[in-house]
Amino acid sequence: MRLLLNVIWLLLAGIWIAFGYALAALICFVFIVTIPFGFAALRIGLFALWPFGRTVVKRRDAGIASGIANVLWLVLCGWWLALFHLLTGVALCATVIGIPLGLGNFKLIPVSLLPFGREIVSVDQARAMGVLPQIPG
Repeated sequence: MRLLLNVIWLLLAGIWIAFGYALAALICFVFIVTIPFGFAALRIGLFALWPFGRTVVKRRDAGIASGIANVLWLVLCGWWLALFHLLTGVALCATVIGIPLGLGNFKLIPVSLLPFGREIVSVDQARAMGVLPQIPG
């Protein structure tokens, strides 16, 4: 099921979202000071290409630098990225077929708001780390 959702996502939304994040990363790479923001944008863009079966977890080794970078990111671009994902997610959820894609957009909101000090891992890895609950069965 994840594969099917990822393929549909990739064709209908993932490529466009990833392209937007890649463009933002390119702009960040032009200005030397914003290179870490460019890497964060690339990381989110790759997550946006194939989101189903992966999740975002907090890194335990994240320090004060990640917190400061998150505040700058939130003020400069995080809030409008999250708003974009929220609005497109609501629009996609208006149709029955678009509900999984809308949920995929909602899944991108936390990492688009605060990307630093976060890591994108598979759902199985997150369960092994104890971050996600085990599936009963």
